[in-house]
Amino acid sequence: MDKDKLLRELFENDPLGLLNIKPATNPARNEDERLVASFREIVDFYEKHDRLPAQGGGIQEHQLYARLESMRKNPEKAEMLQKHDTHHFLQTEKKELNSLDDVFADDLLGLLDDDAEGLFELRHVPKETTMPDYIGKRTVCADFDQFESLFLACHKDLKIGKRKLLTFRNEQQIEKGYFFVLKGILLYVAEVGTKEIENGKVNARLRCIFENGTESDMLLRSLAAELYKDGRRVTEHEDHYLDGLRGITQDDENTGFIYILKSKSENPAIQPLQNLYKIGFSTITVEDRIKNARQDPTFLMADVRIVMTYQCYNMNPQKLEQLLHTFFGSSCLNVDVFDQAGQRHTPREWFLAPLSVIEQAVHLIISGEIVQYRYDAEKEGIVGR
Repeated sequence: MDKDKLLRELFENDPLGLLNIKPATNPARNEDERLVASFREIVDFYEKHDRLPAQGGGIQEHQLYARLESMRKNPEKAEMLQKHDTHHFLQTEKKELNSLDDVFADDLLGLLDDDAEGLFELRHVPKETTMPDYIGKRTVCADFDQFESLFLACHKDLKIGKRKLLTFRNEQQIEKGYFFVLKGILLYVAEVGTKEIENGKVNARLRCIFENGTESDMLLRSLAAELYKDGRRVTEHEDHYLDGLRGITQDDENTGFIYILKSKSENPAIQPLQNLYKIGFSTITVEDRIKNARQDPTFLMADVRIVMTYQCYNMNPQKLEQLLHTFFGSSCLNVDVFDQAGQRHTPREWFLAPLSVIEQAVHLIISGEIVQYRYDAEKEGIVGR
């Protein structure tokens, strides 16, 4: 069998068509065609994923990203691909924006489309359900000339040491005629409105005059909250207690001190009582009054710690004692102590009540308003009668 005949039989006996090879019909791509084809791959990626290829998104995606960056940096390639760049991937010319119309016209992504509801509709923001009926505001003080001399005198007293700046510790320190420093500005409490009990705490609308010539009608507890954060209290004048500011003059009688004490007793019946305080009155300094506390049944035959003292004028000690016993009668400590001679005593000036409530009661006593309130031992708070 000759060679040609053998090849012919091989091609004719090819049931799977393995030898049916056709020559390529398309010539090799030129450089321009390869550039368009490679750019088309970028377009196909964008249309498939709705985004341009990114750096570090995989080997193939990174190759497309690098290819696009190369095309953008090559003006000749960018110009050649201009008619194929339907999505403006290669647009490098910066448009000059001279008006709002230019800005809106250049908003290819629709970021500036009208979406008023989206702009002003608050989402994921909790609604305020406890807004007060009225919020204090700072305004110009029309009669500031009546208070200016008080500020000047207070500054002078601070400079020469007649007054001092102390830490603000309790909202019940806010009373008419007192000075405070709030965020570096001196203020004077000119008026205190009707006091009300809210959640067991005394509150009232104030008139606060600031040394910069403004005033505010904030609430007592609102002022206290600000003073706790960034404020100080100014002590009373060293020579004249609230001289002329609360109706007290040089002719008024200094009758003594109200004091609040905490017991250091190790008596098992007394030591566990956390809210146990003594409220008393002394015509001498409190330090002198408690010198012999260990030998005095009034002090539970134990040392005590001074919690707070208040200087008082024109006050009847017997009336004070009666008011305290009446007001805190339901929470009065009922315990017997024995003196060194073995005699039994039942002190009546120790009360089981939170310190903040006791301080409120003292201020109500000083102001004379205590008759309008009573102490609720179950709620541990002051309530109206």
